[in-house]
Amino acid sequence: MTINEAQDEVIAEFSDFDDWMDRYQLLIDLGNEQAPLDEKYKTDQNLIEGCQSRVWLQADEVDGKLVFQAESDALIVKGIIALLIKVLSGHTPDEILESDLYFIDRIGLREHLSPTRSNGLLSMVKQMRMYALAYKAKENQ
Repeated sequence: MTINEAQDEVIAEFSDFDDWMDRYQLLIDLGNEQAPLDEKYKTDQNLIEGCQSRVWLQADEVDGKLVFQAESDALIVKGIIALLIKVLSGHTPDEILESDLYFIDRIGLREHLSPTRSNGLLSMVKQMRMYALAYKAKENQ
């Protein structure tokens, strides 16, 4: 599945709900469905800066593709990172770097988050792209 196909799937899933309380519940459910992050990855190095809540993000390269795992101590944030993982995990660094994450605006996520959560969302995306850049640089050595 391409990044855009995954985004379209997320948009379709969220379009089933008109009420933002239902959408928040969907986010919480997505976060709860995620496997817990191994304690060994809950390090300061994996903490995403710029998030109000604590969010740990681990990236591993598997057969040329990045696989992300994450966890947060806040329910909605855990759902947001789960969405990003659903869309970006399992893709090459180039695909991640070239992707236009249009689903964030299409599902109304940015406008329904507090300014601090919105900044956190941007920090999560930025960190995932930084991992992609780092792995790409490593490949080209």
